[in-house]
Amino acid sequence: MGGFGFGPGDPFDSHDSNESEGSDGLNNANNPNGSNNSNDFNNSNGPEHELFKAFSEFSGGLFSPMDPNAAMISSATLRQSALQSMKEQTVHPLGLRDNEEMREALDIANLWLDEVMTFPTTSLAAQPAWDRRQWLDATLQGWQEFVEPLAEGMADALSGVIGEMGVETFLPVMRGFMGSLIANQLGQAVAHLSSKVTGANDGAIPLFTKSESHLLPQNVRAWGEGLDIPARDIRIFLAVREAAATRLFSHAEWLRDYLRNAITAYGKGIKIDAAAIQSQAESAISSGELDIENPESINNAIAQGMFVPEQSEAQIAALERVEMALALIEGWLEHISSLACGDRLPTINNLMETQRRARATQSPTQQLFAAMLGLEISPRKMRECAKFWSDVHALQGIEGRDHRWEDASLLPRSEDLADAAGFLQSTTVPDDLSGLI
Repeated sequence: MGGFGFGPGDPFDSHDSNESEGSDGLNNANNPNGSNNSNDFNNSNGPEHELFKAFSEFSGGLFSPMDPNAAMISSATLRQSALQSMKEQTVHPLGLRDNEEMREALDIANLWLDEVMTFPTTSLAAQPAWDRRQWLDATLQGWQEFVEPLAEGMADALSGVIGEMGVETFLPVMRGFMGSLIANQLGQAVAHLSSKVTGANDGAIPLFTKSESHLLPQNVRAWGEGLDIPARDIRIFLAVREAAATRLFSHAEWLRDYLRNAITAYGKGIKIDAAAIQSQAESAISSGELDIENPESINNAIAQGMFVPEQSEAQIAALERVEMALALIEGWLEHISSLACGDRLPTINNLMETQRRARATQSPTQQLFAAMLGLEISPRKMRECAKFWSDVHALQGIEGRDHRWEDASLLPRSEDLADAAGFLQSTTVPDDLSGLI
């Protein structure tokens, strides 16, 4: 597993913003007062100066020593990294027609959804169309909140190793390096996603404290390129997915904390075996696989997972919770879209197949979580979840199906997907309890 944050390379193969203009400004981002608190280390003559110098060169000068009580991921660093990465993109300005077309698509979507789900419609945003920059600005905080626990786990693991070595003076340097490194990688990743997502909630993850439906006209058009399908059908289909996700996240508000708690549990389980890493490094040096005098060689080794710690049973369980929740969300959106559009869009089969292929190869959230946690949700798992929701709908109707989103305890585990009837029976309280007395 090549875990997120262990290597400075961009997991999405975009340019390395560490080399871009403006990196000097990132040095101050971890200091809430805006001053460069790296001077104490940079001007000293002790070993911490050498460590600071080495990490500064390795990361392109993107970090400062950090207050142990400060947030690991600096919002300023994250934002500047994302904006720098976006410079490679062409962001089309929005026109009046964009808003009119996206509003029409969302209006139709909500009318259709009223017939196939119990979750009520949310208020329509004043500006239903977003450009890529608007999506990035709106989602950065949400991504930061999801990734912060992982960064904390990595920093705590490094702190433990440094404490055992008796060199606590290095802790601010290490935390600063880790925080800036992850903020830089996350910024690049979110910038990449801004060119792929078709709506505010297209990531199928609750990023917002208050969900609203928005579509990105530029990306909607790109999604439909090469398809022999009317543009209006494409807009409506993607609007149905967007509006369905908005309703789900607005109703099942617990989902946001559930996913974040699972990531926190994963982060707390990160352990670093210094002796094992040293042995691994010595072996790689002896074989010529690693050249410690070559920064590119070190970068490649980290990016390939050479020094990534093994996952514990608790971490594997946490990843399974994240994977199952994301697969259930994606499967539910597929099921709902099929119900809402099935008899209305003649092109629905082609649209659904295009969406499945896109999710199997380039799902926005899957790409980020694969880079961050080494977590990849199989297309098969998403298909199984879609069928599960279809089976539940057939057995218990719309209300019974949607009731499952009231609490995590009402949702299935992986082993329950193949037998929806058995799962429902085991988790449903009978109306007549006399037989239990």
